[in-house]
Amino acid sequence: MDLTILIPCALAVGLTMGLLGSGGSILTVPILVYLMGLDEKVAIASSLAIVGGVAALTTVLNIRDRSINWRTAIWFGVPGVFGTYLGAALSQFASGQVQLVVFAVVMLLSAFFMFWPPKFKPVSGDQKRLAIVSEGLLIGALTGFVGVGGGFMIVPALVLLGGLSMTTAAATSLVIIAVKSAAGLVKYLELMAGSGLGLDWNLILIFIGFGMLGSFLGRVLGRVIEQRRAEQVFSIFLVAIAGWILVQSL
Repeated sequence: MDLTILIPCALAVGLTMGLLGSGGSILTVPILVYLMGLDEKVAIASSLAIVGGVAALTTVLNIRDRSINWRTAIWFGVPGVFGTYLGAALSQFASGQVQLVVFAVVMLLSAFFMFWPPKFKPVSGDQKRLAIVSEGLLIGALTGFVGVGGGFMIVPALVLLGGLSMTTAAATSLVIIAVKSAAGLVKYLELMAGSGLGLDWNLILIFIGFGMLGSFLGRVLGRVIEQRRAEQVFSIFLVAIAGWILVQSL
């Protein structure tokens, strides 16, 4: 374990989550695979533990700030948990290389939606709840299959479907990411136990610790940096990483 690589990477992941409310897992998986040398499936499971841990700890701070909409978190989070568990279960039928290719495609989608946030048609009542539940299931399945938290889609959905402010949506998304990551991790631990693989909990705990520090710094920077501009810059960075992953995988 090379701490000179691990610590700055963990800080960058936490900074992204604190500033944008998303993007942490998009960075975590390639860091673990290409810089820390982990097996693809172990990296995805570790990413769920890391991002879920940082999201949960950051949520504690957000509870103090009263910036979470719990009603919306439940509507989005419960189907997300089921979707994540299903996606993790399906991962046993795909190779790690296939998962990385799908992951790179998800990165490109993430970059697109960060640069051009999706515009949902106005819906209300039962239609709005159905849209939230459906998106929760879909993003949950992606979370379980490739280890992404899905904040890049959760945040705009919470703003446009849930009617939340950007700040409240970012805080609420972290609650959803935390519970979904926990569900996916449970299934991955079950699958890895049968294949002789395991997680490096020392690496995970160090990553969470410095990721939490980065998240705190991101929250501070979020008060002085325009979030839309930060998302657009980050999206360009994601396109470059996704392209590199596709080249390596294919």
